[in-house]
Amino acid sequence: MPWPNSGSGLVENAASPALGAGAFDFISDGMVVLSRGGLITQANAKALAILRTSLPEVIGKDLWDVVPLEVAERHQSETDRAVRARGEHTFVVNFKFEDAWTEYAFRKYPEGYVVNLKDVAELSQLEKLLDASESYNQLVFDANPIAMWMFDVLSLRILAANQAAVAFYGIPHQQFLKMSLDALFPDGETSGLLASIASGKGLRHGRFQYQLCKQQKLGGAPLLVELAFGQLKWQGHNAVLVSVADVAERHLADRTLRRANGFLEQQLSHAKTELAHVNRDMAAFTYALSNDLQAPLHVTNGFAGMLAEKYAAVLDEQGMHYVGRIRASTRDLAQLVDDLRVLVQLPQMNRTAEQVDLAPICELIVAKLGKREPGRHVVMEIANSLMLGCDRALMTTALSCLLGNAWKFTARKPEGWIKVELQPGTDAAEIVLQVSDNGVGFDAAYASKLFNAFQRLHSTADFPGHGLGLAIVKRVSSRHGGRVWGATTEHGGASFFMAFPLAAQPCISAPGDPSELPPHEQ
Repeated sequence: MPWPNSGSGLVENAASPALGAGAFDFISDGMVVLSRGGLITQANAKALAILRTSLPEVIGKDLWDVVPLEVAERHQSETDRAVRARGEHTFVVNFKFEDAWTEYAFRKYPEGYVVNLKDVAELSQLEKLLDASESYNQLVFDANPIAMWMFDVLSLRILAANQAAVAFYGIPHQQFLKMSLDALFPDGETSGLLASIASGKGLRHGRFQYQLCKQQKLGGAPLLVELAFGQLKWQGHNAVLVSVADVAERHLADRTLRRANGFLEQQLSHAKTELAHVNRDMAAFTYALSNDLQAPLHVTNGFAGMLAEKYAAVLDEQGMHYVGRIRASTRDLAQLVDDLRVLVQLPQMNRTAEQVDLAPICELIVAKLGKREPGRHVVMEIANSLMLGCDRALMTTALSCLLGNAWKFTARKPEGWIKVELQPGTDAAEIVLQVSDNGVGFDAAYASKLFNAFQRLHSTADFPGHGLGLAIVKRVSSRHGGRVWGATTEHGGASFFMAFPLAAQPCISAPGDPSELPPHEQ
């Protein structure tokens, strides 16, 4: 859809779509009313039950988005063409696993379209109906919108063909009844059907067997169809009832999909090649960071140190200031190079998951920070044991960044405070590492930018750094399949969180004391 809405005339065998909701639901068959654009405007209770949905879920939607996917794939194109040409179309769908049959009848009316949905499951019990009443059997058979015909198992002569079969094959009814089975099957494909019947597979009472094969229309090329067939008694004959469904369009779509898949595979191969080139360039860049850039920086810093040491007597105060600035800048640049190298190498680093106690790692990092600033007094709150399933090297890198930030941003507090803890996540499938401090905090309005590379929320004049620490933390978390976020309060201070999926936590083969287990397992 949408379909052009030419012509007029009310819907046959259907209540007017203008009926009130109460009367609409009393219609025995399911009814769905569509706008001219093919969107659902009304549906009664019977239709909603067949479609297994509710009215609020379908109002305003295209009908083909509401029906089962296999129905849309198989019948949408044919229905669109038929409604454009004739203003009406009917087809029957068989849901094999549920043994259910549903008729969809499309009709045009001045304001749009009406679709009648009818449960025709009794057709699947055709053998029982045939035994009960031959006259009724003939009526059901002839009126069925699915192309159906029957043949005698012994003579292979066509015994009956309904009007839908006559229209499908283009063969007059009287000529149809004079034909043998072979006339409908090109290239000797009759043998496949007969072999299936002889095996008896799937031909028990009330069951049909399905088979793809070719059929021969009158004066036309062979056509790919799906046959459904089952044995029954017909006017004293041991017969086989055959129904025919044209699946040529479906297989054409499959072929188109295969071509599209081939194109996508070529694109994927090209993308893999490009990725290999990018990785090669990234490796070269990483090597340059690790070697070519570090060596000149060390040389520059070394000569600046020698200049300050040996020529301090001949340099005035301004000259010594310049030398100090050179040494500070080279150290700052060397740190930036180190951070960039870590950020670039993280995705390529091998990750080994193991149970790691983070407490001693945190204490060692804080001890190193304390040696750089022996005059600082910082209160540390770290549990005796912080067991987490992770990669030791990656988590050491992340904790160095988090604790380094906490140490830096508490520098102006008379007494700094840093806390590291593990706790259950808000999602029961996560465990969360939290690092908190009572430092200057950050503006919550910029929280979404915290973990982006080179994003700084404080001036370098106030707090040195390059804005890569939290980007490294985010990348470490991603390597573990986790996530990160930050929080601050109006009273200052900041907390940073790394959530790890419990499903990725390695098991401890032989746990000892409960204190050795992660907190969520104690």
